Amino acid sequence: MLTAMFLAALILITVHSQETEETITYTQCTDGYEWDPIRQRCKDIDECEIVPDACKGGMKCVNHYGGYLCLPRTAQIIVNERDEAAAESTSGRNNVIRRTPADPQRAPPNPTHQIQCAAGYEQSDHNVCQDIDECATGAHNCRADQVCVNLRGSFSCQCPPGYQKRGDQCVDVDECTLPPYCHHRCVNTPGSYYCQCNAGFQLASNNHTCVDINECDANNPCAQQCYNILGSFICQCNPGFELSSDRINCEDTDECRTSSYICQYQCVNEPGKFSCVCPEGYQVVGGRTCQDINECETTNECREDEICWNYHGGFRCYPRNPCQEPYVLTSENRCVCPVSNAICRELPYSVVHKYMSIRSDRTVPSDIFQIQATTIYPNTINTFRIKSGNENGEFYLRQTSAVSAMLVLVKSLSGPREHIVDLEMLTVNSLNYRTSSVLRLTIIVGPYAF
Repeated sequence: MLTAMFLAALILITVHSQETEETITYTQCTDGYEWDPIRQRCKDIDECEIVPDACKGGMKCVNHYGGYLCLPRTAQIIVNERDEAAAESTSGRNNVIRRTPADPQRAPPNPTHQIQCAAGYEQSDHNVCQDIDECATGAHNCRADQVCVNLRGSFSCQCPPGYQKRGDQCVDVDECTLPPYCHHRCVNTPGSYYCQCNAGFQLASNNHTCVDINECDANNPCAQQCYNILGSFICQCNPGFELSSDRINCEDTDECRTSSYICQYQCVNEPGKFSCVCPEGYQVVGGRTCQDINECETTNECREDEICWNYHGGFRCYPRNPCQEPYVLTSENRCVCPVSNAICRELPYSVVHKYMSIRSDRTVPSDIFQIQATTIYPNTINTFRIKSGNENGEFYLRQTSAVSAMLVLVKSLSGPREHIVDLEMLTVNSLNYRTSSVLRLTIIVGPYAF
């Protein structure tokens, strides 16, 4: 699009003197040119450099003689420098002064008042018309919210960046309503805008894009383990700990409170873990179970004339010879009353000492010990009874055959406790033969149910 193209015109001004006739010719440049005092001729003005936004719509501004052209950006421009020089030479002429011979040295009158400048121009010290900068002198009528831009012979009132003209006023451009400038959120401000990111993100160096913040690398907020996720993070705790209500700190998990069966005896909570302990006489097996320690094998403290008997949770020392007068030891734990001794006729023929241990609070009824005749006589009848040690009715003796019986626990026993029960077997025949033997059973009840 051809916006402007000007041709130079020459204005001649003739001045007549009273004393002598002389003609002085001054040069005034036309629009699109200005006087070059050095080269003494009019030179073209480059509007593409001084006119803001000379071309619209993406057109390319091309300076031309006395004006400029707006051409597509793909256009090819060929400039003929000789034509340009010729154009400049025709835009004005050198001053022509003719003087009469009567006074050849007489200087010409001051031509300043002879120059008439167009609107927006004023006479300079060099007798040329120069542009008036209305923006600098304050001779413009731009509003306070506008920016004055000086032009050749005039001025323009423009809106500052971020504003647009609406009538005579400059109104803010809401950049947030335009195609998305911001990745997440746009905040409009007077004459501008800025971008904000959602929680867990931060602005990239271009101030538009939002990138994830790796909270775990920047400043680990978690008490123990931190895992970064897009826009946030999650905390986890080591085994034995659990997240507190703030989802950041870790609290010790009291495993001992979660179940009363986690340990067989006692649970001890520790930071991040727990341990099981057992009472004296027991050792921990498998981390949670209590197993009896056989002190008779590990730390036997019995004398040489004693035997060590282990029970649940401890041990006892018993004499190797448990026989009391008039009984004599015939074999291990077997005491016999000699027939030659008259006292023995009223006493059981033999007393056998046996030892056993049971756990505390054993379930009842429960078969705990079997008694059986070691010698069987023909044509005899055997009967069994609890001779002593059952004053509170904790036991019951059930005959299971002609030569055996079973001791039954019918009341739960709590330890530690020792019970001595005499179990008697009475043997009789048809010839009024009568004899008896006693099994003295020492029952040790452990202190615990394990």
